[in-house]
Formats: sequence, C-alpha cells, structure tokens
Amino acid sequence: MKNIVFLASGNGSNFQAVADAIDSGFIDARISKLICNNKNGFVLQRAKNMGIESILINSKNDYNNLIYIILKEENPDLIVLDGYMKILSENIINEFVYKIINLHPSLLPAFGGKGYYGKIVHENVIASGARYSGCTLHFATNDVDNGPIIDQRVVEVLDDDTPESLEEKIHKVEHESLIFSINLVLNKIYEISGKRVKRL
Repeated sequence: MKNIVFLASGNGSNFQAVADAIDSGFIDARISKLICNNKNGFVLQRAKNMGIESILINSKNDYNNLIYIILKEENPDLIVLDGYMKILSENIINEFVYKIINLHPSLLPAFGGKGYYGKIVHENVIASGARYSGCTLHFATNDVDNGPIIDQRVVEVLDDDTPESLEEKIHKVEHESLIFSINLVLNKIYEISGKRVKRL
C-alpha cells in the first residue's frame, strides 16, 4: 500500500477529509505519518484519534534537517503540505521532486508566494476587489507557490464576504480538490507540461 506523509500546522480538516476518503475506499493508500510544527494544532489530536503516528517538531535551529531525516527514513510515495506554515528547504524539495504537493488557498499565481498564507491571503483577495477566489493544488518546487498546477477549484467572492466567510467557502472545495489530486498523483495518470499538469 502506498504511503502518504502529511505536514500540517493547524486544524487539520483536510487531513481528516483525506483520512475519511481512505476509510471509504476513495483513496487506495494510508497516511503513515503526520509532521506538525505547532503544538496547538488540532491536527495532532485528529491523528491521535485515528491512531496515526505524529511528530511535533518545533526546533528552530535544525528544523529542516530533522524533517529531511524523517522523510528519508519514511520514503513516502507522496508528501502533502496542508496549511503548512513553513517553507521547506531546497534539499528536501530536490530529494522528493514531484512527490510533494501543496494546498494553497487562492487561485495561483494570484495571491501566492512568500508572505501569502492563511488569513492574509483572504484579506488581500477581498481588498483587491477580485470576484473569484478558490484553492490550488500544485507540486512544491523551490520557487514558492509557483510549481506545476495539478487542480484548482473556484468560489465566488461576494460583496459581503469577510476573510472568515471566504475561508470557510474555500475549505469546502479544498477537500474535493485534495482528494482528486492525491489520486491523480498516486496513480500517475498525469504528465507535466511547463506549469500545467495534464490529466491522462
């Protein structure tokens, strides 16, 4: 069975959605490990409830080296960055080329890159006057938020939307997009053409 390692920082609703999809047979794989950098992240409790091994790493000095060692030992088929608030080092990205996918809460390339994460993204989308936002699943590369795009889902930005309400709408489509993207990548039914991931 194929192994997935999650790196997450927060609530873990997407982590839960993927675990549920595995239990329901929609994904033929298992989550072998969770790596978290936030001791208050509810995702840790979710992993505990499901009997999934979790590792909390909050070291500032050797953080990326510790992540690298764990991933090398685990050698997962796929690494999922889910609301992960740290940028992976180049040696990690280079070691696991096209095996790391990232979930970003906007329609990249808009509102992406260093400094664009979480609530900040939604605040900037609303301030820009954009009529649509959504989520993007893409392969992680050393060019932050600029790897080949696997999937995108769109939501409408209404006149009375707040960062919180927009975030909630996007969460709903994130689950679908993540499950779809995991299946696409694990089953290798794609090819990469520039910044586009073509479905075979």
